[in-house]
Amino acid sequence: NMDSTLHYIHNDSDLSTNSSFSPEEERKSKVQDVVPQALLDQYLSMTDPSRAQTVDTEIAKHCAYSLPGVALTLGRQNWHCLKDTYETLASDMQWKVRRTLAFSIHELAVILGDQLTAGDLVPVFNGFLKDLDEVRIGVLKHLHDFLKLLHLDKRREYLYQLQEFLVTDNSRNWRFRAELAEQLILLLDLYSARDIYDYLRPIAFSLCADKVSSVRWISYKLVSEMVKKLYMASTSTFVVDLMNELVEKFCRCRKWSGRQTFVFICQVKCLFVQLFW
Repeated sequence: NMDSTLHYIHNDSDLSTNSSFSPEEERKSKVQDVVPQALLDQYLSMTDPSRAQTVDTEIAKHCAYSLPGVALTLGRQNWHCLKDTYETLASDMQWKVRRTLAFSIHELAVILGDQLTAGDLVPVFNGFLKDLDEVRIGVLKHLHDFLKLLHLDKRREYLYQLQEFLVTDNSRNWRFRAELAEQLILLLDLYSARDIYDYLRPIAFSLCADKVSSVRWISYKLVSEMVKKLYMASTSTFVVDLMNELVEKFCRCRKWSGRQTFVFICQVKCLFVQLFW
C-alpha cells in the first residue's frame, strides 16, 4: 500500500538498537512524505557507482551538486533518506564529485543543524581536509562558514590542522595560500586571544614571508587585524608580545625586504597610530 508507505515515520531509535536491516527495513528508512517517493527513489538510484560507470560518468557530479537542494526540500527530519547517498558520493572515485560536495558542505550544515553536522558531516569534512588540493580548496574557501556552526570545543580541534593548509600538492599554487590568509582574517572572530597567538600567529608570519606578493599583501592585513584583535582583548600581554616579535622579526631585519614588510604592516589601517595615539 503506497499511501501507508508514504506516511511511514522513520524512528531514529530503531537505528541505535538494530544495526542490521532487512531489505524491507532498508527501503522504509528512505521513505518520506514531502515529495513523491518515486522521484526520490529515482534520484537515489542515480548515485549508484555502477550506474555512473555504465550510463553517464557525469551523473554522480550532478547528483552531488543537487544534494543540498534535495536536503533543503526534504528537511532535516528526513536526512536519514539521504545520509547513505551523501556518504557514497563523498567517497566517490572521481575527485570532481568530492570537490562539488566540498564546496557545498557548509550550506548542508546550515540545513541540518549542529547535531547532525557534528555526527554526520564532520567526519566527511575531515576526509576532505586530507584530499587532493582540488577538493581541499572547497572546504578552505568556506572554512569560516563551516567552523562557525560547530561548538567551541569541536571548533578548537581544527586549530591543530590549520598549519597543514600551508602544504599543497603544488608549491606554485599560491592562490591556495592567499585563500588561507583570507579565511584566517575571518577566523579571528571565532577564537580567543590565546588561540590566536598560539596557533594563528605562526601561520600569519609564515604567510608574510611568502614568495608571492599577492599572498604577502593579504597577510599584512591579517597581521594588522590580529594585532587589533589582541589589543581589544582583556589580556594585553599577547599584543605586547606580538608587537615585540614584529619589531624583532621585520623592523630590525637585516634584509630590506623584511623592513619593508614591517612598513607595509604598519601602513594597513595606520596600525600603530590607531593603537598608541
